Amino acid sequence: MPEQGTKPSRKVIPFKVDEETREGYVRNVIDAFGQASEDQVARGRVWYRTAHDLANLIADGNVREGAGVIAALSANKSWRENERLARGAYNDGPAGHTGDTLRKVERMMTGEDPEDVLPMSAKTGHFFRCILDPEDPDPVVIDRHAHDIAVNEVYGNNDRGLESKQRYALLAHCYREAALRLEEIPSVVQAVTWVAHTERLAGTGFRPKNR
Repeated sequence: MPEQGTKPSRKVIPFKVDEETREGYVRNVIDAFGQASEDQVARGRVWYRTAHDLANLIADGNVREGAGVIAALSANKSWRENERLARGAYNDGPAGHTGDTLRKVERMMTGEDPEDVLPMSAKTGHFFRCILDPEDPDPVVIDRHAHDIAVNEVYGNNDRGLESKQRYALLAHCYREAALRLEEIPSVVQAVTWVAHTERLAGTGFRPKNR
């Protein structure tokens, strides 16, 4: 890993890789899971359950709507800011984000189904599904941290190319394979490794500004 304080420029990974490279990504995820402390594992296991409870609370029992609002407001925000904006959307009206995002929030809060509003094949859609059903074995949230864990490199604020459906699918597959070997569900593996990774980055020159 580069020395602390440097800011290397990273190229996006290919979305088509050979089996050896793919296996390397899977092993990186498994290793990251194994390096998490007992406390980090415990918190990662309940991460999406806690988000589910928040969605249920802020939307007054309409957890599907609440999960959609949280997911929509998650783009380029820390979890703390994401939570604040989601609560504020119900208390004071949607605010604090891009116009496109706020329009999506308004559409869901006025009755449109999140699956008709959110990009379901992208991170936001997967985030919605993980919050809605923390036991769902299919969705995987591939954000900047999940990417860096899989490729075992810290990209900082460099582009990761995750808008590519193929690249997203590649990394999601690696997390699913890692989860299968660990006998866990993918969202738990992603959440545990996310908690450990972000806490390890705290205070270093590599910590990205946003989730």
